[in-house]
Parts: sequence; structure tokens; C-alpha cells
Amino acid sequence: MSATAIELLRHGDTGQRSYRGRLDDPLLELGWTQLRAAVVGRDWDAIVSSPLRRCAEFARELAQARALPLQLDARLAEYDFGDWQGVPIETLAAEQGEALGRFWSDPVAHPPPGAEPFAAFQLRLVAALDEAAAAWPARRVLVVTHGGAIRLLRCVHEGRGFGDMANIDVAHASLHPLQWSGAHRAVSA
Repeated sequence: MSATAIELLRHGDTGQRSYRGRLDDPLLELGWTQLRAAVVGRDWDAIVSSPLRRCAEFARELAQARALPLQLDARLAEYDFGDWQGVPIETLAAEQGEALGRFWSDPVAHPPPGAEPFAAFQLRLVAALDEAAAAWPARRVLVVTHGGAIRLLRCVHEGRGFGDMANIDVAHASLHPLQWSGAHRAVSA
């Protein structure tokens, strides 16, 4: 099977400074501006997006403007941070600094309390990309998603351990290209 050229696009700024996870925040006007600037001069054959507002609203606008097929896929939603969802990072660092450090170094073994199992997060993200690659083989697909999702998918694609996730910079409205072959395998770009 030919690889699909996937570009992962992180949503724009929401003004929130905490693990947002499944919270359904809208974009700030700055976030809209960041996203619109990120896609200038770029072309895709299809768009797949997380259904959370900070991703889906822009994906809808772009798909309509460019007459592209759009699929919302719940598997592309952000990691469910459990008890840490919505808590400012500074508060977590002050009150649960050791637990936060363990999570950053090994998210598989040390997830936040009440969080989604990390294996489930990985399985759903990989399955979403596998399906996109199967639907648009050897095509260009924009995937609008979240920072944690992009970090995990880059680790899978690059063969990195998940402890490296904290070291991968994923700015608002940043694009991350990769070649995805499907069948739960990533190939080098």
C-alpha cells in the first residue's frame, strides 16, 4: 500500500493554560488567525478532524472554502487527563510536582489519576490515521487535532519512546508532516 501524506495540524490558541483534554473550548480570535495563516499556500485532498470545537470549527471552515471532503473522527480527540483536566499546570507543579514529573518521563506507567489508559489513547489515534490512509491512499490529508495527539503520533512515526513526548514542541497551529502507510505501521518521511 502506498503511504498517505498526512499533515497533523494542532488547533490554534484557546487562551487556556492547562491540560484541556476533552474540555470543549472555542478558539480565540488569535487562534483563528494562527490557523488561517498556517494553511496559506498548502493543498490537501481531504480533511479529518477531532470533533472538539477548537479543531472542528476551523476544519469545517477550511473544507467548505476549498470544497474538500471532511470527516470528524472522535478518535482524534485529545487525551483524557482525568483529574488533571482543566487544572493549571502551575497548580499541578506546586501541588503534585512529583506525579507530574513521573507522567512527563513515563506517561504509560504514570498516567494522571482517573486518566484514559495510555494504550487506549495510542490505539485510537493509530486506528484513526490507519483509516484515513486507507480512505485516501497516496493522497494528501490534513488531520486537525491536539498537542498530545500529535506528540504521540510523532513518537509512533519516529520510533521514539513515549517519554520523549514532553520534548516534542507542538506550537499552536503548527504543522507536522509524516508519511503513513496504514495497518498500524508508520514509515519514515
